[in-house]
Amino acid sequence: MDGILLIDKPAGKTSHDIVAAVRREHRGTKVGHAGTLDPFATGLLLVLLGRATRIQRFLMALPKRYETVARLGATSTTGDPEGEIEVTGRMPADPPPLPTGEVRQRPPAYSAIKIDGERAYARARRGEEVEVPERVVEVTRFDQLWRDADRAAFAIDCSSGTYVRSLIADLGDAYCLELRRTAIGPFSVEDADPTRVLPLADALAFLPRVDLDGPAAKAAGHGVAVPADAPGDGPVVLIDADGPIAIAEPRGDTLKPVVGFRA
Repeated sequence: MDGILLIDKPAGKTSHDIVAAVRREHRGTKVGHAGTLDPFATGLLLVLLGRATRIQRFLMALPKRYETVARLGATSTTGDPEGEIEVTGRMPADPPPLPTGEVRQRPPAYSAIKIDGERAYARARRGEEVEVPERVVEVTRFDQLWRDADRAAFAIDCSSGTYVRSLIADLGDAYCLELRRTAIGPFSVEDADPTRVLPLADALAFLPRVDLDGPAAKAAGHGVAVPADAPGDGPVVLIDADGPIAIAEPRGDTLKPVVGFRA
């Protein structure tokens, strides 16, 4: 059982809850996921089965698409409905400045980022002062969809590692009331089906494909670099008649397998 499940996570469930349920259903199969969703959030969660767990880092690097409903004129200690809410009445402009391009942001203290080897949220829940380092993310779309009194909806396309809660908090006195992930790279929540396993070859279709056969395919299956006329500047999937062999990265004029699927 090798492939990915596209699951529409409901509110109130953790990503771990979803993975645990899949693990119970597919006993004996290695299970993981590619990108946590907060418990209050809904939307696309990629659950990885078998050898697909080996491509986690490549899936997690894909851009994301979100839709969020913000409450305006109020703040939350966690940036979402689960924190301590303070109603300030100070309303952001309509529409507020919506930054795109490279954006510097400080992830919330209540996040899964590790600080000195421990999750930031664990320290924050103990009442410790948490200083999360700033990061630079890429926001390619940030549109206000509608606004009604103290509610506003936004559509956001962004790079991996972007915290939508921080984008909304930085608008002024606002926090995420609802958050939904609608896409991860080419994968859409509209295609979510917890009963259908997307085969490994299809799951890798977002990477450029290099077809091999004969000795080159056999060598790549053993992790040996293979010659390439135009190796490019990013990872590719090496494939033969039997399916994916490996993910490879350019090394000079060769492609070096870095994740194998034959062993």
